[in-house]
Amino acid sequence: DPRPMRTMTDMGMNMAGMEMGNLPGMKMAFGTPSPTPSAGPQSMPGMNLNDMPGMDMGSESHAPSAPSPVKGEDAQMPPGQPGPNTGSYAPAPVAGGSNPVPSKAVELREGPQIDNVAMMPTERIAEPGNGLDNNGRRVLTYADLRARYRGTDPRPPNREIELHLTGNMKRFIWGFNGEKFSNAEPIQLKLGERVRFILVNDTMMEHPIHLHGLWSELENGHGEFRPYKHTINVKPGERLSYLVSADTPGQWAFHCHLLYHMESGMFRTVIVS
Repeated sequence: DPRPMRTMTDMGMNMAGMEMGNLPGMKMAFGTPSPTPSAGPQSMPGMNLNDMPGMDMGSESHAPSAPSPVKGEDAQMPPGQPGPNTGSYAPAPVAGGSNPVPSKAVELREGPQIDNVAMMPTERIAEPGNGLDNNGRRVLTYADLRARYRGTDPRPPNREIELHLTGNMKRFIWGFNGEKFSNAEPIQLKLGERVRFILVNDTMMEHPIHLHGLWSELENGHGEFRPYKHTINVKPGERLSYLVSADTPGQWAFHCHLLYHMESGMFRTVIVS
């Protein structure tokens, strides 16, 4: 196969039906990255992955320590991934209903932590990926995934959380919303709530984002048969969303699964309480 090349869409500028001359003041923020030994991943001071509850790189079943007590109506939690033996679940409605509280606007500016902000991020769920399209072979995409069984939590989300995947390729700096782990506040979820996560990739690299302890239900057009996933890969310049039921209390790791990106700052803690 020919060597794949990044496109304007990968840079967050979906140019379908547009001409370059119609974009006054357009600035190309990217140069050609030139990795050097000094540009490699650096461990973050004070960050010990083995000390974080729910973050065990050798086992996905590691449970959080000292979970919050579950009482009353909150004790009826979603039964997990759907299947033939999944019990019935009739959750209480959550505040917000069909009109979830939108995420606080994320304001980003180019600088040492961010070398690009996607001008026009777009949904790319039906695309196989750079170098995999038009190669004479059928390649499955996220749009082809469909759960065999209806999801266990039919509630709409009560709020949205938007996160931008950001970085500076030359400096090898990565993060969420332009911040590395050591400077960022945890993401707080209330036990039992239903949340929509929105991810916007402002970089020219794929980022497989992994949320420990909770299922991620990718919104790919299949309604109640959304696929349940542990890790969701976000293409360059892409905007996608997925639903999460905060059914397991504790502190959970949330990070890019390119581990050299994670160790360079693309890491957050999600706390369910």
